[in-house]
Amino acid sequence: MNTQSLHLGENLETAVRAARAGAAVLQSYAHRRQDLIIDKKARNDLVSQADREAELAILEVLKTDTPQFGIVAEETGGDVNGLATWYIDPLDGTTNFLHGIPHYAVSIALVAHIGTHLPGLGALTKDTPVIGVVYDPCREELFTALHDSGAWLNGHRINCSHTDTLAEALLATGLPFRDFSFYDNYMPTLSQAMHNTRGVRRFGSAALDLAWTACGRYDGYWEMGLASWDVAAGTLLVREAGGVADDINGQTPWPVGGNIYAANKRLAQPILQLAHGKLTPSNPSSQPGQTS
Repeated sequence: MNTQSLHLGENLETAVRAARAGAAVLQSYAHRRQDLIIDKKARNDLVSQADREAELAILEVLKTDTPQFGIVAEETGGDVNGLATWYIDPLDGTTNFLHGIPHYAVSIALVAHIGTHLPGLGALTKDTPVIGVVYDPCREELFTALHDSGAWLNGHRINCSHTDTLAEALLATGLPFRDFSFYDNYMPTLSQAMHNTRGVRRFGSAALDLAWTACGRYDGYWEMGLASWDVAAGTLLVREAGGVADDINGQTPWPVGGNIYAANKRLAQPILQLAHGKLTPSNPSSQPGQTS
């Protein structure tokens, strides 16, 4: 068990610099997408040199400033190690990016491991995201979060919405696009959401879905079949904005397996029920609302 202390402030600054370095690479390619070499890792799983070069720019900053931490990155892999591990998605929303849709982000999180001491908080009893950065270079929106300290958008404190019924809630989700193993379970859930909420959005970036839930643009979000680097930073953003962001199956201390639900505390349980396909008319938060 680790007994060393992890100081968060300076590591947040490092993560922000790394995110901006990665985003600079992405934006250098944004207006010359025709020059990109695009590879297909699997069905509907694309990668370009923009992803790879952005990740290298991020890694250069993180490895220089924090060589003691582990790294898990989408394109180059890595290992969980040390007091904490960086989880890196250099381009969350690759398909949007490649089609010229200005909705994508860099996502970087630091997950502290069980036994690591946080100043003033003692030793962690479970692996915990402690730093989260999601940077949207198209809107120049920088979302940041520190464990037990709060969440911010461009330096201004953010909070989850106060919506308390699904009928008045705008939700976000992600449709199956790569892993269709949960398709049969997911589609009835989507139908319930369509009939019992104000509306459902699917914009194609899990990191931004979580960031927008943290700042109250969305009232809740659920998705399955993601990767750990998709959700690590956004999980902390929602939690530090006063909401709930957890594993749908309740099996891990954060949604490392990529099955996530997130919402303000009033809607967390109804959205979890929704994600499990157990939303019923008897639930007072599940009355039909208008869709748009």
